[in-house]
Amino acid sequence: MRIADIINLALAEDIGTGDLTTIYLDLEAAHTSAYMIAKAPGIIAGSEIARKVFKTVDPELKVTLYRKDGDSVQPKDEIMKIEGKAASILQGERVALNFIQRLSGIATKTHELVQLLAGSNARLLDTRKTTPLLRELEKYAVRVGGGFNHRFGLYDMILLKENHIRAAGGIAEAVRRVKLHNTSYKIECEVTTPEELDEAVKAGVDRVMLDNMSIPKMKAAARKYAKKIELEASGGVTEKTISAIAATGVHFISVGALTHSYKSLDISLLF
Repeated sequence: MRIADIINLALAEDIGTGDLTTIYLDLEAAHTSAYMIAKAPGIIAGSEIARKVFKTVDPELKVTLYRKDGDSVQPKDEIMKIEGKAASILQGERVALNFIQRLSGIATKTHELVQLLAGSNARLLDTRKTTPLLRELEKYAVRVGGGFNHRFGLYDMILLKENHIRAAGGIAEAVRRVKLHNTSYKIECEVTTPEELDEAVKAGVDRVMLDNMSIPKMKAAARKYAKKIELEASGGVTEKTISAIAATGVHFISVGALTHSYKSLDISLLF
């Protein structure tokens, strides 16, 4: 879905048949300036989306960005200035804030975890655990925060997870069936035990996802296979565990919480 369509749908959801409060205040002739201000420290993402929201509501609004995506902010920092009809600013306010607060929250959480990987070779990955229809925006926010995107959907990589493996009758059989198609797509396989890891490597996959494995088992896996195959750690990754996981020698660490358990960045808009 195009970003413009997402913005239009979000505005339609919020404004509906009309902004009753603004209409009954008779503000059509009133012009003003408003400032979007950070109320907490973090990383900005979605500033251009917020600008597009205001310009969609009213193309005559003037939006000046003081912070671009990827910039860090502290409380009281001004992010943008919006000038024009007060009614137009009020109609775009909540939708613009919803986008920039959530995307900045994702970028901020991603940045915090990336900082904890300093000194290691591990890359932080997102997952498909995103808000329906907002995946493109949320994965963009991950990149702004310094993380990397895993697959965008079911169409750009083959990932054999537990249910795929069960449906096919085992890891080796699942990989065999995929390879019958002579596909050029990478094949990744989820494993939960050292024995499954051995089977996946023997079957010829390109990457193995070590799902909820202990630190000692991940270390052993890296010692045995890190120079032969890509290793991805997944499951139970938190601020407290990510450094230790990176130190095992895995190449990637995927964290669903980047897009499903973040805290929106506190941002306000004031006339």
